[in-house]
Amino acid sequence: MEDNEIIALYWSRSESAIERTDEKYGGYCRKIAYNILENREDTEECTNDTYFKVWKTIPPQKPDLFRAFLGKVARNTALTRYERNHAEKRGSGEMEILLEELDECIPSEKGVEKECEAEELSEAITKFLSQQTEQARNLFIWRYWYAEKIGAICQRYGISESQCKSTLYRLRGKLKSYLEKEGFMI
Repeated sequence: MEDNEIIALYWSRSESAIERTDEKYGGYCRKIAYNILENREDTEECTNDTYFKVWKTIPPQKPDLFRAFLGKVARNTALTRYERNHAEKRGSGEMEILLEELDECIPSEKGVEKECEAEELSEAITKFLSQQTEQARNLFIWRYWYAEKIGAICQRYGISESQCKSTLYRLRGKLKSYLEKEGFMI
């Protein structure tokens, strides 16, 4: 079933919209959630929460890129659950490592007008990534958007772990310099 047909089901409030979404994108949503949560039960709950949020959002929204829209909702839902699960304890999971890696090059959200700055930051990161090689851009996205483990990224691109880590390290350094040059406080 095509994405526009699935979106039409949401607009007509047909419950089969969720079934069709799960058939086509269930694995995609679960993969995003699992990479962040690393727990099957939380992943399933997160996926169901994602479908519920999409049900509440369409209508009035009509996403142009349904897959990207779903991915964003799934990721944000998983991050919210992750924060709730780890509110009082710091674990040593992949997500902590990933967030620590980005701490060095992404400005803090504290203090300033968050939403406006977040939009500007998002645009700046997108512009920065567009200036990188396709492989570097993909490594960055798989690691920091999809929260993919280093080993899985290495397998996907047929590179060594040290090459992957080195590329990501250099990218974070370049991103930090780029964002500072653009006026972001790191």
